[in-house]
Amino acid sequence: MAKLVADQLVEMLVLAGIKRIYAVTGDSLNHINDAVRRDGRIQWIHVRHEEVGAYAAGAEAQLNGLACCAGSSGPGHVHLINGLYDAHRSGASLLAIASTCATNEFGSDYFQETNTIKLFDDCSHYNQVAATAEQAPRMLQAALQHAVHKHGVAVLGLPGDVAASDAKDIPTATRLYHPNPVICPSPAELAELAALLNGGKKVAIYCGLGAVEAHDEVVALSELLKAPIAYTFRAKMGIQYNNPNEVGMTGLLGLASAYKSMHEAEVLLLLGTDFPYTPFIPEKAKIIQIDIQPERLGRRASLEMGLCGDVQDTLKALLPLLKEHKDRDFLDSMVAFYKEVQKKMQTYVEDTGKENAISPEFVASTLNKIAADNAIFTVDTGMTNVWTARYLEGTGKRTLLGSFNHGSMANAMPQAIGAALAQPGREVYALCGDGGLTMLLGDLMTIKQYHLPVKVIVFNNRALGMVKLEMEVAGLPDWQTNMENPDFAAVAVAMGFTAFTIRKPEEVEATLLQANKTEGPVLVNIFTNPESLAMPPKVEFAQMKGFALWMGKLILGGRYEDVFDAVKSNYKHLKDVL
Repeated sequence: MAKLVADQLVEMLVLAGIKRIYAVTGDSLNHINDAVRRDGRIQWIHVRHEEVGAYAAGAEAQLNGLACCAGSSGPGHVHLINGLYDAHRSGASLLAIASTCATNEFGSDYFQETNTIKLFDDCSHYNQVAATAEQAPRMLQAALQHAVHKHGVAVLGLPGDVAASDAKDIPTATRLYHPNPVICPSPAELAELAALLNGGKKVAIYCGLGAVEAHDEVVALSELLKAPIAYTFRAKMGIQYNNPNEVGMTGLLGLASAYKSMHEAEVLLLLGTDFPYTPFIPEKAKIIQIDIQPERLGRRASLEMGLCGDVQDTLKALLPLLKEHKDRDFLDSMVAFYKEVQKKMQTYVEDTGKENAISPEFVASTLNKIAADNAIFTVDTGMTNVWTARYLEGTGKRTLLGSFNHGSMANAMPQAIGAALAQPGREVYALCGDGGLTMLLGDLMTIKQYHLPVKVIVFNNRALGMVKLEMEVAGLPDWQTNMENPDFAAVAVAMGFTAFTIRKPEEVEATLLQANKTEGPVLVNIFTNPESLAMPPKVEFAQMKGFALWMGKLILGGRYEDVFDAVKSNYKHLKDVL
């Protein structure tokens, strides 16, 4: 049997380090599927929905460096889109194979025909269709190079007849190159930066994901400048640990201590972050931003200096140019305030809640205590993000994955699939909102089919909690946010999981410990308090006004009990800001 293009592409994927393809097979994708079967070196992961496959592959790419998913003609392509957007915005090196109808049917409105160039244009760095056997290997090599070096999605459109045709030997398409350049600002820029930092009396550091590999250099910089260190959610696991000068997160999910340190600083150094919320960036400080992607410089703040460089390379070159600051007053006061904030946060943990209204803060804190120091957490967008952001702690070995840039619901469970396959031996917790889990509920069967030891923790508050909060802040009566859920534990048992339901606070720790020790897939359905609020680090007058309007409208509408429950559940929050 002659080597087919499908066989050639599988060989190239193996050489590139691809270990598995997440996909739903069918029609135009079947030749690739069969080539994978015959080759035997790549695992085909049969997901129930292509969106799940894209999410899972995106998680694997973030953990292992490169991953692959696929979708067949038409609906398969469209189903990939949300997961590909998330991977692309997360900087995950992901190859998507979009098999299409035969080339002789192009432009004829053929069954399931889609224009993959238009469809994937906004969520990819590379996006081409191979129309001949000669093009296919060259385009695959180009797609892999783009995915790896531009850190995002690359799409290879592959017609079924091309995949089934005889392969052509293309020697230039056999290798994937991995250069590792040193990237930092020029000597003149470094000298100017050092002068600014040496002259600043109150310096604060704010780290994003791009600073994680430079943890030790960031801490050394902080010690020299006596600068408190704040960080984004994505950077928390890599910056928080072994860091005596950290003051937490800022932003909608963050803490007052990080907000305060950044706003009281005279000089703010942004390292590897493209933090999206301009209202949390100070206006009076001199702001310096260092990012390996220069197009991001100054997008969120007016800069004193904007420098292009890898954070670790840049700090290694910068540190010898700096003088040690002697005055510790600013740093010590910010760290002391952070400890006060942490102490106050524990009051929400100590109030464990009541039956069918367990404190979600208590659940997250208990998970933090139980989970291994190298656990992987995947977190759904919404209120689950809030509790994990504030109560899961970095150890230097833990990993946190979420839809942090795209902000999609339903990401946690699919990402846990990719994480469990990519990093066997590590504990994997999918921290799911009830709304997110029900969106892609069927792929619990993928976890079962591949016997993945994922622990699915459902924060079951019977509502779209974050949406409800958004409406409250806007002064709108929450409407169409409540959810009638199935018995998640019963559903999981029907799918072959071990499952537990927790309704009382006193059951939380023992049940989570039991889930942790149970082999194979486990789902824990926890009835959390639907009225728990997540207050931002700084509450604006408009937000307080919105809450007051919301309460007034509910009372006028006869929903007295809802207002009473909200006040009772959040008295600790409200007394601090009203």
